Amino acid sequence: MSDFDLDALIDDPLIHTIVCTGSGGVGKTTTAAALGVRAAERGRRVCVLTIDPAKRLAQAMGLSRLDNSPRPVSGVIHGTLDAMMLDMKRTFDEVVEGHADPERAAQILANPFYQALSSSFAGTQEYMAMEKLGQLRSQSDADGTWDLIIVDTPPSRNALDFLDAPKRLGTFLDGRFIRILTAPARGAGRSLGRLAAMGFGIFTNVLSKVLGAQVLADVGTFVAAIDTTFGGFRERADATYALLKERGTAFVVVATPEPDALREAAYFVERLRTDDMPLAGLVVNRVQEVSPLLGADQATAAARELEASGAASSEEGRITAALLREHAARIQTAARQEHVIGRFTAAHPLVAIARVPALPEDVHDLAGLRRIGELF
Repeated sequence: MSDFDLDALIDDPLIHTIVCTGSGGVGKTTTAAALGVRAAERGRRVCVLTIDPAKRLAQAMGLSRLDNSPRPVSGVIHGTLDAMMLDMKRTFDEVVEGHADPERAAQILANPFYQALSSSFAGTQEYMAMEKLGQLRSQSDADGTWDLIIVDTPPSRNALDFLDAPKRLGTFLDGRFIRILTAPARGAGRSLGRLAAMGFGIFTNVLSKVLGAQVLADVGTFVAAIDTTFGGFRERADATYALLKERGTAFVVVATPEPDALREAAYFVERLRTDDMPLAGLVVNRVQEVSPLLGADQATAAARELEASGAASSEEGRITAALLREHAARIQTAARQEHVIGRFTAAHPLVAIARVPALPEDVHDLAGLRRIGELF
């Protein structure tokens, strides 16, 4: 195991995309934002794409709100920093508007099935996060707006969903099942002959009973509309997938020193290795740091002595005893965390690790993000 030098990563001029990933609740968004501030203040032109930032994080970046367009963050020294929050539906709308004439786009956007798909279909958020990354990368390549894009991946129960969902959605939209729903509209019924057409009619009648005639009609209308306007969702997903494997991309896996989070991190590390994707290292957030001058047993024994002697009956004594027990508890937490981290490093000795100490309060301003960047 080696130390993860994040400054070396963000200073590398060949790195143009950093993807922060991991399970939910481990500090991915804060890590992405802190990396953005750190990189900008080291001279990079940075855009941070966040997925679901807490209100306090938007405020920490000096923004009253984050939306689907990059907004400049003030107070950054040397370089530049823009930040945005993915609007899943708006990004899908942009894809439609960018590949359809106004009349056809309006037809698609008004379709009930499209509205459901673009708002809540499983995998859409992950797909659109990659779509937005592709848009930002294309813009940057065209005009040099940014030389580094940092992506905070969607919160998910399983970090692997980030890699799998775009292909799943692309396969669904380009798949045989959904396209057969529009076979009559494309003349497939005639080409199959009368017997096949009768069979297809029976098939669609069954689907109508299961899904409802209106739902089936909405799906058919939607697929027919996009089929004649823009296609290849799977190809688009494959293209972005290829972008993730380029030399200019680096994955930063984020975790906390807890068994579940590091188990997810281990799965993701293995998946990146299997798919030959560039893993830069692991950031472990909220690591407990304690002074080694007083051990847990000593602190606990001292607290007991105070309580046994009656000294703890005074306010000063009670506070002292409580602090000693808190110190002992933190040492035990630190030892447990080290054990969990040690199990990860034993299984993945080549993965570089950066530890970020647990902070006494949440980040609420740019200075807080700057401090985290200094702790990397």
